[in-house]
Amino acid sequence: MNATELLANTLSPDATTRQNATEKLENASRENYPEYMLMLSSVLADENSQLHVRNAAGLALKNALSARESARQTEYSNRWLSLNPDAKAKIKQESLMALGSSSSKAGTFAAQVVAAIAAVELPQGHWNDLIEVLLGFVNNQPSVNLKIATLQAIGFICESIKPDILALRSNEILTAVIHGARKEETSPDVQLAAIHALFNSLEFIRDNFDREGERNYIMQVVCEATQNQSVNVQIGAFECLVRIMDLYYDKMALYMEQALFGLTVVGMKHADERVALQAVEFWSTVCEEEVELALEAQEAQEYGELPERESRYFAKIALPEIVPVLLMLLTKQEEDAEEDEWNVSMAAGTCLTLLAGAVADAIVPAVIPFIEAHIKSEDWHHREAAVMTFGSILEGPDPIVLTPLAEQALPLLINMMADTNIHVKDTTAWTLGRICDILITVIKPDIHLHPLISALVGGLQDNPRIVVNCCWALMNLSDQLGIFYNGEEEAETPATGPLSPYYEGVVQALLRVTESSSNESNYRTAAYEAITSFLTHAANDALSVVETTTVTILQRMEHLLSVQNQIVGVDDRNNWNELQSNFCSVIICVIRKLGNSIQPLADRIMTAVLQLIQSAGKTSTVLEDAFLVVGSLASALETQFSPYISAFLPFLYSALKAHEDTQLCTVAVGIIGDISRALGDQSAQYAEPFMTVLLENLQSDVLNRNVKIVILSCFGDIALAIGPGFEHYLETTMIVLRQAGAVQPNPLDYDLMDYVAQLREGILEAYTGIVTGLKNTDKVNLLLPHAPSVLDLIQRCLTDDEKTEPLVKLCYGLLGDLADSFPGGQLKQLLLQPWIASELKARHRMNQDVKKTIRWARDMVRQATQ
Repeated sequence: MNATELLANTLSPDATTRQNATEKLENASRENYPEYMLMLSSVLADENSQLHVRNAAGLALKNALSARESARQTEYSNRWLSLNPDAKAKIKQESLMALGSSSSKAGTFAAQVVAAIAAVELPQGHWNDLIEVLLGFVNNQPSVNLKIATLQAIGFICESIKPDILALRSNEILTAVIHGARKEETSPDVQLAAIHALFNSLEFIRDNFDREGERNYIMQVVCEATQNQSVNVQIGAFECLVRIMDLYYDKMALYMEQALFGLTVVGMKHADERVALQAVEFWSTVCEEEVELALEAQEAQEYGELPERESRYFAKIALPEIVPVLLMLLTKQEEDAEEDEWNVSMAAGTCLTLLAGAVADAIVPAVIPFIEAHIKSEDWHHREAAVMTFGSILEGPDPIVLTPLAEQALPLLINMMADTNIHVKDTTAWTLGRICDILITVIKPDIHLHPLISALVGGLQDNPRIVVNCCWALMNLSDQLGIFYNGEEEAETPATGPLSPYYEGVVQALLRVTESSSNESNYRTAAYEAITSFLTHAANDALSVVETTTVTILQRMEHLLSVQNQIVGVDDRNNWNELQSNFCSVIICVIRKLGNSIQPLADRIMTAVLQLIQSAGKTSTVLEDAFLVVGSLASALETQFSPYISAFLPFLYSALKAHEDTQLCTVAVGIIGDISRALGDQSAQYAEPFMTVLLENLQSDVLNRNVKIVILSCFGDIALAIGPGFEHYLETTMIVLRQAGAVQPNPLDYDLMDYVAQLREGILEAYTGIVTGLKNTDKVNLLLPHAPSVLDLIQRCLTDDEKTEPLVKLCYGLLGDLADSFPGGQLKQLLLQPWIASELKARHRMNQDVKKTIRWARDMVRQATQ
């Protein structure tokens, strides 16, 4: 079979033919990579080959150069870079030639290949003349197809390569792109390709945007493109404006005043919904930016400082112009719109929500007339839009402003749950959920609870979308009433609560919803989440409902385990997995609620969970949930968890060795911490195997580096639990922690900076557990040789400009613990180092909790250095 036929077969409608052809190509790429790549590029450049075959060749080339997983990408990059120079040059030359193909689609395939090669070579300092060649194609060639494909290639390159690599060529790239996007360009296809390339280049042309003359020209070209004859160019231009507002808000005042206010308001009214969507998105972006700026200003004010950036209040200035348009768009609902279909009405609702956050109280008088005029309209479009408007403005304005309006609206909204139109009922249920979540004080238990709960429970028998919102509203009602009457922590279970009389009825209704074999719109899962909330916040007089519900859930779990052999097909298996995860969530919440009182059901829970772990196979989400049940049970039972450990450990070790499954491995490491904390010094018998497997995991090349952070923290849990018994592992652990602490952040690599910050938190948690475990024991002096390296890490963390509050708290907590461990002055000289005195005196912009820890550390250091 020749190359052309093989490539054609990769696109065959017949699955077997397609799979065979794909396997043969993969084998060819492995057995003779240079020949394979040369074959593909020659087909791509061959004007006589059929278009779909050239497409297959381009796709195969691109896939041989780029991959989503970083490890595979590194492998592909190295493979290409080690290819002999002549082969590389030929492939690059043919790809560049194919840009000028008489078929514009073939040019697009070639553009993707050029970009894929560039993504490998440019970061390595290779193919340095590429941008120059591409600019020549754009500026000097008469071929329209070549211009289009070249601009596409530039766009793909800008999209796939880090901005700092291209920043040095930003002037040339920008010149070519803007040249193609100008209104003087006669081909709308060239303009479209140029606008898309501009969109992808916006992040690295920051220097150009800093220069007023260049910025003015860029903005002029983009604004003119919003008026282009081609709707696709208009869409692309508005997409650019959205991105520009996101990146360069501070420089937009002049353009907003002169053009953007008018352009975007007209754009929102555009007959083509795709344009209108982008114009609405522009204002959503403005609002998001101004909400963020308001938070920054508030934070700066709390610390008596000026904010680094100031809001221009574009949303507040434009309020009279944009609100009427958004309200009009809200009435453009589609009767049969799909749930996940994004349309202009949904976009307007989202924008209105963000607008309320940005302008706060000012939104209320702007929308109240619309709500009052339409909430009782005969036309369901207007009724639904009025309810949506009210629901959308509940977060942002002062609750004092909203409360009287919500009190007035609540009875009407409760009655609207009986509306004849499904969309109105759906939005009403959502709005009631928002009131429960944000304005819980509006709901007076003696007046509103009965009709509200009756309406929401009635909605549980309606359309799946309405069921979801009713479940969500019930969950919010339970959560917020629980917090309002019992505080955030609910340290003690109250004797009774406002929802107590309704518990049995509501939970039974929710359980009936969960009996469904379907989970359309996730309504069954939403019902389980609502059940979890009710059980979590149950008062003492509703604990009988908690207990009977727990037994019901366990019965369902056991039944599902007994019928798992009857599962046929992927859908059945997914349904089984999903239900088991829901059951686990409910069981976890009950364990946390009842604490040690769960003891009578512990045998039954562990039996079911161990069966579930055996049945789940490699379905990691179910395994994670099952493991979390075990962790919760260990924390609740403490030393009474001992009888279950030997049966559970084989499954735990198996999960710890699943290095490729990051989430499962993370949960499994957490369970070691749970068991160690639960058993205290009784966990010493398991410390050896625990430490062995954790240290082995640290050596793994496959295990995700973030799991290794959790492992370091877990060392602290084990040390804290077994105290002096940790002596056997101390030296090895301290070497590991010291090596990990030596990793330095690179200011240019944000991912590495985040990782190092999390790594340091993990190390500090480990040190804290070790120090606290040995403090006040006869083994405390084992810490003395390690104190300098511990203090060195604390110093590096505290002098880091990017330090976080949790990190600072850990640093001072550890410093205090170390000083408290040696009140006799053994660390006096180390603790008298100038940097420690300086840090303890420093004024920190931190919350009260952190400041309290700093004060305690100061006292401990003072006592240890007297």
